Amino acid sequence: MVRIGAFVGIFGNIFLAVLKGVAGWMANSRALIADAVHSASDVVGSVAVLIGIRAANLPPDNDHPYGHGKAETVTAIIVAVLLFIVGFEIGLNAVQDIGDPITVPKTMALYAVLFSILVKEAMFRYKHHLGKKYRSDALITDAWHHRSDVFSSAAALLGIGASVAGNHWDISWLLYGDLAAGLFVSLLIMKMAWSLGKSSIHNALDHVLHAEDTTKMRDEVEKIDGVLHIDEFLAREHGHYVIIDIKIAVDPFITVIEGHRIGKNVKDLLLEEEKVKDVFVHINPHDPKH
Repeated sequence: MVRIGAFVGIFGNIFLAVLKGVAGWMANSRALIADAVHSASDVVGSVAVLIGIRAANLPPDNDHPYGHGKAETVTAIIVAVLLFIVGFEIGLNAVQDIGDPITVPKTMALYAVLFSILVKEAMFRYKHHLGKKYRSDALITDAWHHRSDVFSSAAALLGIGASVAGNHWDISWLLYGDLAAGLFVSLLIMKMAWSLGKSSIHNALDHVLHAEDTTKMRDEVEKIDGVLHIDEFLAREHGHYVIIDIKIAVDPFITVIEGHRIGKNVKDLLLEEEKVKDVFVHINPHDPKH
C-alpha cells in the first residue's frame, strides 16, 4: 500500500504539472506556471520516496544489521532540499519579472487552479493516512507536499482572481496580483521545505521516543516474572520501525539460564508491538539501593 501511495503521487503530479503548465502558458499566468513547477518538483519527490521505500524494506545484512529503515528518512531530507531549491528559483524569477510589462491572466487559469486544489487535497488525505498507518516518514513528507500545493494553488487562485478583477474594473494595483501570488507561492514552498527537512533530520539523529510514548511497553515489561526493575529503556526510531535497547535488573543469585529466560520473555513481549522490529536486552544484577 505504501508503494501504491507513492505511485499515486507520481502520476497525479505529472497530470497536474502538465495541466497547470499548459493552462498557465495559454492563460499568461505567472502564478499558475509557478504552481506547475511546484507540482513538477513533487514528481521528482515522489520518485525519490518510492526509491527510499524500496531501500527501507531491504532485509538486514552484515553492513546494516539494524535494517535499512533510515533510507526513508534520508530520502525525506533530499526531497526537502529539492523543494527548497525549487521554491527559491520560483521566488527569484518572480522578483526578476517585477520590472517587466504586466500580463493579465485569462479566466481559464481560475478553472485550472480550482480543479488542482480539489485533486491535491484528495491526494494529501490519502497519502497522509497511509503514512501514519505504516509509519513512513517519506510518505508523510510527500503527503505534505500535496498539502503545500493546495495552499500554493489557493494563493495562485487569489492572485489570478485579483489580476482578472483588476483588469475588468480597471484597478491598476490589482493587476500585480498574479505576480504577487507567484512570489508568495515560492515563500510558502521554502517554509514547508524547511519544516519538513528539520523534522527529517531530527529523526535521522537516532531520536528516541519520549517516556510518555513508551509507558505502556515499560509497564508490560515490569509485569514479567523475574524483572525487578527497568534500569534503562531506549526506543530508537529507525525510519518506519523502532529498535529497543533495554536494561533490566534481575535477582543477582539466579543462574545464567534463568536470566536468559527472563530476557527472552522481555524480548518476545516487546516484539508483539507492531512498530517494534528488534529488541536488545541487557541483564543487570539488581541493586536494592536503586
